[in-house]
Amino acid sequence: MVDRSAEPWYPTAAYLYALHLDDLALAWEYLRRHPDYRLDWLRRHRRPQAAQDAAHCWGLRLLEDPELDARDAHPAWLPGHAAVVQLHPDADPPPDGTAFAFWRIPGHKQLLHDGKGLALIARSPGRCARFTLAPGLEDGMAVAYAHRGGAAAPAREREPSSNLADAKPRPTLAALLELHTLQALDATLAGASLREVAEGLFGADAVAAHWYSDGGLRAKTRRLVRRGDELMRGGYRRLAELPPLEKGRPATDARRP
Repeated sequence: MVDRSAEPWYPTAAYLYALHLDDLALAWEYLRRHPDYRLDWLRRHRRPQAAQDAAHCWGLRLLEDPELDARDAHPAWLPGHAAVVQLHPDADPPPDGTAFAFWRIPGHKQLLHDGKGLALIARSPGRCARFTLAPGLEDGMAVAYAHRGGAAAPAREREPSSNLADAKPRPTLAALLELHTLQALDATLAGASLREVAEGLFGADAVAAHWYSDGGLRAKTRRLVRRGDELMRGGYRRLAELPPLEKGRPATDARRP
């Protein structure tokens, strides 16, 4: 059996950052692992218009470097995700209205142009807030908050400075599931066998003691591998609130001759 312990996917500690990712960040983690997406990134300079079309097929405005994980990448998703709050100048603010104060927003702030407009991402431990900034909005200006669906977001609840620094005391089961799924996906893409995947996720001792044909550990590992592959090959679109692909049609088929 090949010793996999020195491979990048083997230490679970390398995936701890995944415990604090929101749905959009997780969508990027699965998409960036897709072999066809990585090929599109490498070919982006040959035919710029084809690269633009490819980005749209993947659900992005622009292709993003797949070598960057969600801590450093700034994927510009096509619009529609309810988690993205829109900030507009308030033309008729109330006396106690909220002012846009960029430097008072807690956490690590990233301001970028996504090919259509300005986007703001504010990350704190366990939290990630995403905003789109309307043209004309300036620091100190009265601001109105809105989200997709037509309903106004309450200013006091959506205010960028509210409770973003609260850290979660322990990861949720859902977050642990994503961590293990990403690790299992990377192991599979690296050519690891199902048993080797289980050793990386749960430890060699646990596998030695509980690995048999109809055992729960083997079934759990198989489910994680299958889940990772499904999320990479289109399931990430649900996390990003993108429309699903046409049934039976891979994302890359839409632009291949």
